[in-house]
Amino acid sequence: MTKLARKTVQALTPYQSARRLGGSGDIWLNANESPFANEYNISCNRLNRYSTCQPEALLQAYADYAGVKQEQVLTSRGADEGIELLIRAFCQPNKDSILYCPPTYGMYGISAETFDVANKVVPLTDKWQLDLPAIEANLDNVKLVFVCSPNNPTGNLIDRQDIERLLAMTQNKALVVMDEAYIDFCPEASTVDLLADYPNLVILRTLSKAFALAGLRCGFTLASPEIIELLLKVIAPYPVPIPVADIAIQALSPAGLAKTKFQVLDLSANRAYLQAGLSMLEGVTVFDGYGNYLLVQFPDAEQLFEALWDNGIILRRSPVKNCIRISVGNRDECEKTLAFIREQILQINN
Repeated sequence: MTKLARKTVQALTPYQSARRLGGSGDIWLNANESPFANEYNISCNRLNRYSTCQPEALLQAYADYAGVKQEQVLTSRGADEGIELLIRAFCQPNKDSILYCPPTYGMYGISAETFDVANKVVPLTDKWQLDLPAIEANLDNVKLVFVCSPNNPTGNLIDRQDIERLLAMTQNKALVVMDEAYIDFCPEASTVDLLADYPNLVILRTLSKAFALAGLRCGFTLASPEIIELLLKVIAPYPVPIPVADIAIQALSPAGLAKTKFQVLDLSANRAYLQAGLSMLEGVTVFDGYGNYLLVQFPDAEQLFEALWDNGIILRRSPVKNCIRISVGNRDECEKTLAFIREQILQINN
C-alpha cells in the first residue's frame, strides 16, 4: 500500500509535534499551551445539522477583536489550516516555491512539501532578523514568504521596518504571511495596521495560545477581501464545527476577553520569573521572549533535557544549538522546573 502513495508523501518526514514526541510526566511545558482550563457552555441542539462554512457571528467577533472588517477574516481549523489554504490557493505544484527563515516554525516547509511546492530557505541573521538582501536574491518563483513574529522558537520580534521593506520588495510578486500566533502577548507589535497599505500582506492568528484553546483548533486568516475570497474557493465545506464556533464566540466576548487579558498578564509575570531565575545560573543564557515561552541556552542542553524528561518535566528540544524551549506554565510549574534545573546545573558544575 505504501507504494501507492505519492512519492512526495513516501519521502516526507512529518512534523514532530509535542504530542507525537510523547513523554510521561506531571509538568508539560513543551507545546506552548496555556496552563488555564477555562469553562464554556456547550449546546447540543444543533449537532444534527452541518455548520456554516464561515459563521458570521464568529467572524464579526474576531474582526472586532483584531480591528479589521468582517470581510477581511477567514476562520479555519487552527492557523495550520490557514498555511495550507494559502499554499493551495497561490502555489502551483512543481513550479512555485515558498520562502521561510529558520530557525522558525517547521510546518511552513512540511505543508509546502505535502503539496509538491518547493521550499526556499533563507536563515535569519545572527540577531534572528530577516536577511533582506538574501531574501530578495531568492524571490524567483516564490509566491509566499512566511515570517513568524514573535518567532517560534527564538521568541524575538522581527524588526518592523524590515517587515515593511519586505512587503514593498514583494509587491505584485508574492504574499508576505505574518504568523502572529503569539501576538496576543505583545499586541502592540502586530502588523494588522499594515493591511490597509499592503494588499500582499496576510496575517495568521489562533486561539490556541493566549486564549487557552489549543484543543479547540480555531484559527484565523486576516487579509484583503480579495485574498479571503480566493481562500474560500479551496477551504473545506464545513471547516468550523458548531461547538468550536460557539466556544470561540464566548472566548471573544467582553467577559472572555477580560479573562484572557488577566491570564496573559499572569503568564507574562511567570515568564519574567523564569527569565530572572534562569539568568542567575552559571553558564545559562536566556533570550528575550515575547510569547508564552523562553529559549534558553545551557552548557549541556541534551544532558539537562534528558534529566528533566526522565523526571517528568517535559520541555522541547530546539534546533538552536545547545538550547531548550520552555513554555511558561503556572507559577507552581515554573518554580518546580527552575528548582530542578538549578539543582542539575549545580551538580554538573561541582
